[in-house]
Amino acid sequence: MPLNKVRIIGGALRRRMISFPDAEGLRPTPDRVRETLFNWLGQTMYGRTCLDLFAGSGALGFEAASRGAERVVMVEMNRTVLRALQDNVKKLGCANVSVQGQDGLEFASRDVHKYDVIFLDPPFQSDYLPKLLEILPQRLNENGVVYVESGAAIEIPPPWQAIRSGKAGQVHYQLLQVK
Repeated sequence: MPLNKVRIIGGALRRRMISFPDAEGLRPTPDRVRETLFNWLGQTMYGRTCLDLFAGSGALGFEAASRGAERVVMVEMNRTVLRALQDNVKKLGCANVSVQGQDGLEFASRDVHKYDVIFLDPPFQSDYLPKLLEILPQRLNENGVVYVESGAAIEIPPPWQAIRSGKAGQVHYQLLQVK
């Protein structure tokens, strides 16, 4: 199975490559979008806790870990992709990253931890976003944010507000915060 690669663009692991297998629906966040996102979040993630639901390639979670996040939890259901994430954690020596083999919606429903940043990039054809946006306010620390990536513009339900948004090609992305 051919491996794809994506480059970490900032922090201690800058320029290091992560590998991931071909898998249906797996599309890493493009460099330009990641750069914009981390400009929004601030270049350093020092001391922050992050949740990368539907981690896929792990590009967002590894980027946060590279920039000093205290803890990054990656959640991925696809077993082949999960193994690649675990291999990348070892290869990069990311002691601050843990990987969970579970469905993102199921994990978010049962997890009791709170996070400063949640990366939310579910499969574009899924109906997960409305369900997750209902659950996630309880998973955020005060002033926490949720980054949402989708294949189409989404209606932001209360209690959320979009504090930043952009579009690159077919990817719509937003940074949300609870009002």
